[in-house]
Amino acid sequence: MSSQFLVVDSKVLPDVFIKVIEAKELLKTGEVKNIQQAVKKVDISRSTYYKYKDSIFPFYEASKTKVVTIALMLSHESGVLSKVLDAIAKARGNILTINQNIPTHGIANVTISFESREMSLSGEEIIRDLYAIRGVNKIRIIGRE
Repeated sequence: MSSQFLVVDSKVLPDVFIKVIEAKELLKTGEVKNIQQAVKKVDISRSTYYKYKDSIFPFYEASKTKVVTIALMLSHESGVLSKVLDAIAKARGNILTINQNIPTHGIANVTISFESREMSLSGEEIIRDLYAIRGVNKIRIIGRE
């Protein structure tokens, strides 16, 4: 199953997801010294924490990310990559790296890393705008720092 990012009201999520976020916050703020203390304090198992820790994060945390790396599948058509780069630049994203493989079967795989700290759009908004570009077939967020 491919990854899909959703914005979901926390009221409809199982408590375990909220507790994983709470545990991550305890670790981030230094309120606890290790994962064992964090999971004990929020009353979840370590296995639950490890299962979800890389998949769950608060909405505000995603929007404060400094460097985002995305993988895109683009139609091998003139100007598609240029439009993607223009959209990121117009949103005040600072392109750091671009890696494009040789297109095969009419599809070009591209990886782009960009700074998002000064962006005028949220992560969800820029992904939505990129999907609106003719020739953008798939986008996957592969890293955030």
